Amino acid sequence: MPPTDPSSLPTSALTKHRPIVISGPSGAGKSTILNRLFAEYPNRFGFSVSHTTRAPRAGEQHGREYYFVSPEEFGKLVQEGGFVEHATFGGNQYGTSVEAVRRIAEEGRVCILDIEMEGVKQVANHPTFPRPRFLFLSPPSLEILEQRLRSRATDKEEAIQKRLKQAKVEMEFARSPEAPHEKIVVNDDLEKAYQEVKEFIVGKDA
Repeated sequence: MPPTDPSSLPTSALTKHRPIVISGPSGAGKSTILNRLFAEYPNRFGFSVSHTTRAPRAGEQHGREYYFVSPEEFGKLVQEGGFVEHATFGGNQYGTSVEAVRRIAEEGRVCILDIEMEGVKQVANHPTFPRPRFLFLSPPSLEILEQRLRSRATDKEEAIQKRLKQAKVEMEFARSPEAPHEKIVVNDDLEKAYQEVKEFIVGKDA
């Protein structure tokens, strides 16, 4: 599929259905909250499925959680300008394709982008892509985040340490003046955090 220049996207569609960027450390609860939001509003949102060079985890399917591609395929898309943002995290590459965002906007839905810190910076400073709204989901503390990561039992010790180190950087960035986040939600109580996220995305009367 040929890359799409963001400047050629239907401005009216992207203005009416303004994309939303949700970021936060691995283990902060983004997937849990987004899955619940999508279940409550099944026709209102579209999830931006990212490309990645990492291997699928147990139960993951190509085109559902991610588009799993080789480093060579990923690099080709970068060269073609096929990404709104792309970044390297935990030794793997991740990217949000322009095509994925365009397709969701044209379907009349709001595109949700679940991306990492470097990707957030790229989207916020993109020269042509319409500016989304930004929300950061934070764990209560690094100690609690470590407990959550270990309880998942999906990562080796080295990977856990990398995620904790990255989480510290992300949490500090989210509270810095240069961060684009309009709201920070601390997930110390899942129900409370979900309601805060939903209010930001859907509105108080939802």
